Formats: sequence, C-alpha cells, structure tokens
Amino acid sequence: MKLVKITTPVILLLCCFISASAFAHGVDEETQSFLTSNKGVAFGPFLYIGAKHMITGYDHLLFLIGVIFFLYRTKEIITYVSFFTIGHSLTLLFGVMADINVNAYIIDAIIALSIVYKGFDNLGGFKKIFGKQPNTKAAVLIFGLFHGFGLATKLQEFEFDKDGLFTNLLGFNLGVEIGQFLALGFVLLIIKFWRQYSSYIKFSKLTNLLLMAAGFLLFGYQLTGYFIS
Repeated sequence: MKLVKITTPVILLLCCFISASAFAHGVDEETQSFLTSNKGVAFGPFLYIGAKHMITGYDHLLFLIGVIFFLYRTKEIITYVSFFTIGHSLTLLFGVMADINVNAYIIDAIIALSIVYKGFDNLGGFKKIFGKQPNTKAAVLIFGLFHGFGLATKLQEFEFDKDGLFTNLLGFNLGVEIGQFLALGFVLLIIKFWRQYSSYIKFSKLTNLLLMAAGFLLFGYQLTGYFIS
C-alpha cells in the first residue's frame, strides 16, 4: 500500500510527459479552417484557440514543469510564471503585429533546449560544472521570449484576416494564460501530493533527467525537420 502511494505521483507525472508528447501543439484542421476563413474581430474563438494551444503545447508545459519543480512557496511560483508570461506575451504580440518571420523549426529547437536547460539547472549542473549559478529569473524571462516567438510562428503560418488583428491576438494571448493556469494547476496538485513522500526528493534526479531527455528528443526532432524541409 505504501509503495502504491509513493509511486502514484511518479506515474501521474510520467503520464503528463507521455500525453504531452502525444499532442503536437500544431494546429488541427478545424482551427486551420477557422483561421483562414475568419473575417474581423473574433475575440472569443481566438481565446479558445489560445487555451487549447497551450494545454496541448507539450514544450511549453515541460519547461514550466521544470520551472516549478523545486518552487515550494506560492509567491515564488507566481513570480517565475509571471516572468515567463511577460516574455512570451511580448514576443507573441510583437512577432505577429510586426510580421517578424522566424523559422519554426529553429525557434522550436531553441524551445526544446530551454527544457534541457531547466532540467540541467534543477540538477545543479551549472554549479557543479561551471561553479556559477545563472540568474534563474532572467533565464525564465529570456526563454519566455523564445516561447512567445514559437507561438507567433504557429499563427503566422496562416494568412488570416488582419482586420481586428490586435484584438484577436489579445484574445489568443489571454487564452494561452487560461490554458497555462489550468495545466499548471493540475501539475501542482500532483506535485503537492507527491511532496508528502520522501520519494519526491529521491526521484527528483530521475525526473529531471527525464525532462532533459525529452528536451533533447524534441531538439533532435526539430533539427531533423529543419534539414529535411
């Protein structure tokens, strides 16, 4: 019975990783059809698309799992998530409004490396190897900027109507925040439950190694896509 209690949160987190990998955060056919045919302001639909996009955005969620893994106080979690939110909101809006074209494979490869970075950071790799700890808040903000460009490239793939663009982007961005809140809420419930057991620290190394492995896997996938496209 004790073993079941200890391994349950591990299994749930692994399910998060598996389900995250199963859902590419590309755009489904129904959404593609809407984006290409929509005319004018559509705040509600864009809000829904943003929320769905974030919930199925495996790379964004894996990075955030790494960010909050060793954060115990609510204030710390809010601070770090806010830095990430500011970063991706700025580049999402700026990237689309200014029509800045970034190769989707390259930007997604950088996003994959952000997952590797966070897992490595959680393992204390920088202190052990380089003897210095990077500014964690600055890193989350900077990677947030790249994640925002990743979101922007997904929207820029579709030549949707520019009328009401800013309002629609605000809706999409708000939807992203809602999706992020829902996904993180679920993850935090699992982590809070798991922290009641000593296995949380015991398996923290394995969990973050898996996080790095997922990042490297996504990095290789994106580079392969870049070279064969």
